[in-house]
Amino acid sequence: MKYSHLFGPVASRRLGVSLGVDLVVHKVCSLDCVYCECGKTTDLTLERKAWVGFDRVQQELDHYWANNDDPDYITFSGSGEPCLNKNLGRVINYIKDKKPEIRVAVLTNGTLMSDNGVRAELARADLVVPSLDGVSKAVFRKINRPCSGLDPELMIQGLQDFTREFEGRVHLEIFILSGVNDTPEELELFRQAISRIGPHLVQLNSLDRPGTCESVKPASRERLEEIRKILGPENVEIIARVPDTGKARATLTGPDLEAAVLETIFRRPSTCTDLSDMLGADKDQVQALLDGLVARGRAVSRRQERGTFYQTRKEGTE
Repeated sequence: MKYSHLFGPVASRRLGVSLGVDLVVHKVCSLDCVYCECGKTTDLTLERKAWVGFDRVQQELDHYWANNDDPDYITFSGSGEPCLNKNLGRVINYIKDKKPEIRVAVLTNGTLMSDNGVRAELARADLVVPSLDGVSKAVFRKINRPCSGLDPELMIQGLQDFTREFEGRVHLEIFILSGVNDTPEELELFRQAISRIGPHLVQLNSLDRPGTCESVKPASRERLEEIRKILGPENVEIIARVPDTGKARATLTGPDLEAAVLETIFRRPSTCTDLSDMLGADKDQVQALLDGLVARGRAVSRRQERGTFYQTRKEGTE
């Protein structure tokens, strides 16, 4: 079966071997973040609907379980905001009913946490990772470029309510952009918001692959360490890259390898090394495949400090 809504598994920085579930189409989101690795939001919305049908996701999960080892996590992420799909709770319940031993994670931008129904749908997840990139309205708008009607104070209150209700773990991710949200004033607002929300862990992240805007600059490791000490440091960590766990797929070749690479770089720019580690594939084979995809116009490459990143060609890509 060719998967349209599952991707990976990948060796995740945070979750070990993680099978992705993408519940929206590219690119439906409530934010248009300047750093987003998926590219510019084309459908900026707060409307919850069946962007992806439950039946198809169920079929893909059943096929995957019948033909592969179980991953450490099934993670809702991908092309946009997963909580915008009104089938989110139904899919989580299906996974936990069929495979209770597999942990479920939801990576969310946190914009819908003020909705009682969304919080209820997340109840059976094991880990929810909401993001908060700006507490002041000015910084929130500059970084996240939100859908009309969104307000950071409403988000923070929703996150506070969710953390109090949720029986799983909440890891709050803060994406640091140098010179934008790392000022003393904004860091103090972050400190206050963290105290209100009460997450189990705060994870500091920054850019390590191409974002939507070329002008976005990552924070240095030294600066992230300074911020960690300001915001914590007891429950604050800097997200580090996870080495290959050895559990990801190791036998992909030919069309299967090409399909897996395309699934991955459609959703996140990746280097050859990233893809080799994620998919357990030979690095020379992956590089040859990437070169062929670029030559055929199916992918584009961009040189960054960490290496050459590849992503599927999207409308408007030079």
